[in-house]
Amino acid sequence: MWGQLPYIAKLEKAGIPTVAVDYPDQEELIRQEALKNGVPEVRTVHASHTLAGPADVDNFIQPMLEALTQPLTEKEKEGGKWAPPQPRVLFEGTLDEAQTFYQQTRDMRLPLLNAPVAIYTDGLPIIVPTEERVREMLKGTSHRPDEVITYPRDVLGLRGGPRIKGDLVRFQNMGWTATVEKVAIIAVMAGCKPQDLPVVLAIAQSECPTGAQGASGQLICVSGPIAKEIGMNYQCGLLDSGTPANSTIGRTYQLMALNLGGTVKGVNRLSDFGNPTNAAGTCFAENMDALPPGWKGLNEEYGFKKDESVVMVWTGSVLKMGNFPPGGYRALQKSGHGGVARRLGVKGIPGLHNLLEYMCPYIWADREGGYTFLLIPQIAQDLYDYGFKSKEDIYEWLYQHSFEPLRDYRNRAQPDLSTNGWMGIESTSGKHWKELPDDYMVPLVDDPYDNCIIVCGGTTEHLMMLAGRRGGLSPHAVFSIDAWR
Repeated sequence: MWGQLPYIAKLEKAGIPTVAVDYPDQEELIRQEALKNGVPEVRTVHASHTLAGPADVDNFIQPMLEALTQPLTEKEKEGGKWAPPQPRVLFEGTLDEAQTFYQQTRDMRLPLLNAPVAIYTDGLPIIVPTEERVREMLKGTSHRPDEVITYPRDVLGLRGGPRIKGDLVRFQNMGWTATVEKVAIIAVMAGCKPQDLPVVLAIAQSECPTGAQGASGQLICVSGPIAKEIGMNYQCGLLDSGTPANSTIGRTYQLMALNLGGTVKGVNRLSDFGNPTNAAGTCFAENMDALPPGWKGLNEEYGFKKDESVVMVWTGSVLKMGNFPPGGYRALQKSGHGGVARRLGVKGIPGLHNLLEYMCPYIWADREGGYTFLLIPQIAQDLYDYGFKSKEDIYEWLYQHSFEPLRDYRNRAQPDLSTNGWMGIESTSGKHWKELPDDYMVPLVDDPYDNCIIVCGGTTEHLMMLAGRRGGLSPHAVFSIDAWR
């Protein structure tokens, strides 16, 4: 129910009584969302995680009716949003004292949290953002320190709809704003250099959502000339630690979510397991030099010029590696031998073969929707030589091969929600879901461009896939870096 708080707030402000129904362990999350949406005293009742529907409703129906019909108290009539003080100077003292200050933790003692959690950091040591260090960091941009972060151009792919040029950037989860200086402070804390600051300012436009539930992971890809300028890794081990630019820039996302967005583990961030891509940030660069002829870089693909630098920011809960050894791929393409060749029915036939046919049976085995594919240059070139002369050709091929019979589609969990309990209209036919026969073919991807391809990585013939559309950001969330130079 927490996701419905904006609508609940709208009804409450219009004088229509509402009650939020959610689980007991999410009470603090509801309170935070209510504060964020300007209805801090919204009434709530609790449902059960385990009781069957009828028994669960019997338990909360009477309290819900009472909450809907009893007059509001004076306190419940109060509105307003939580706007905590944001002092420019957070701490004064020696450098050692400041280091201790920033490493503070809060002992939440909440139902889902059994350990102290860092207040200002991602749990790792940070660089203390002194006045001198922040001034030095600000040399990386021509924008004024007191400038409030806004969108320098229209942006698609963000939760709640598009953002228009000039709109304020409101960091999630609490919807707060920030200045250029505050983002520079975060860049110092993460260990960035001044030359990295335009990238961090561009990442800030994502609003840095972390997801209230689920296992959202944060992923960042830089496309364009700046990747080489600041020494980003786009080849061997690009997702590993060890490259300062990748690691420090990636780390800023989580630090902005904490300090500029008010996200707090155990309160408004309730992931069951979390995601390893969030541990210290996951940031890498696209290998523009390795794109096959006719394949666009991310910058051009999303409406920017070839010489512009951009950053793609997205969240996803799935990280998959192609389930074949490098030798299996080489055997397939060299001579048509090995298990991959046997599955594709090309055993003993030399020449290039379509690896995507091998991947297709399990791409959507555990979830539907678009994916972001990381392709090493060799696989990208092989797909080009096979006949995919553009990324768009692959997107269309994946879409056409994503269809499955409705009888199988009904067994998936997400459509129970996305089809409005099967009471909505199926988009490809224009018919009500319940009017369709069991053998009607349903696409597992809403649109071919829900998929995304990034060429990067080493030479060992592995294909990696990362979820693309889940968690509030999509691959359409691409932001200008050059606007922040």
